[in-house]
Amino acid sequence: MARIALVTGGSRGIGAAISKRLKSEGYEVAATYAGNDDAAAAFTAETGIKTYKWNVASYEDSAAGIAKVEADLGPIDVVVANAGITRDAPFHKMTPEQWHQVVDTNLTGVFNTVHPIWPGMRERKFGRVIVISSINGQKGQFAQVNYAATKAGDLGIVKSLAQEGARAGITANAICPGYIATEMVMAVPEKVRESIIGQIPTGRLGEPDEIARCVSFLASDEAGFINGSTISANGGQFFV
Repeated sequence: MARIALVTGGSRGIGAAISKRLKSEGYEVAATYAGNDDAAAAFTAETGIKTYKWNVASYEDSAAGIAKVEADLGPIDVVVANAGITRDAPFHKMTPEQWHQVVDTNLTGVFNTVHPIWPGMRERKFGRVIVISSINGQKGQFAQVNYAATKAGDLGIVKSLAQEGARAGITANAICPGYIATEMVMAVPEKVRESIIGQIPTGRLGEPDEIARCVSFLASDEAGFINGSTISANGGQFFV
């Protein structure tokens, strides 16, 4: 019987690559999205992957959405907390609204996504929790105090859940992508993109499927002894 995987922010960018990869490996996948109905519909038409719309910043929306997924597909075995936003500004110009929007989605959103699924994983004695953090959660970034703080906090969530879930057969791990050739990155001016690539020792942007392959490994039975770890997938740009 196929395992069930939930990928938040799973219909675009890195999330879409993750959803497709897991489906190709036999998982029954549910992908969430926040607001772009047309993109979600196109993704489902292309892939056959069911999409569900909710705001991960809301616990009530997340719990209700997860209940709907489990009613449709079955108990969730693998959860990939990928949904995230940016609201960049230098710290002296950052507004409380920009701070809270990013914290509510990128940090509290991980709690809201994993918490309703956790009891079922403990009961069934199996689970895979995979959080998509960021290189900027490891090293910080100009004008991203809010984003860097949340992505660093996500690593703390993973390390703590790893200790709580280990004896129940649950692993929790993180992936910190560097700069990946997503629609968002490819939309920046070419000179800016060239500057970014110049900082990457491999001399190129990463591909979304390179992150998806990391996820598929961490979700597998073969990764059962890997717990509380962080995979840095950044082309050698930053070492921990």
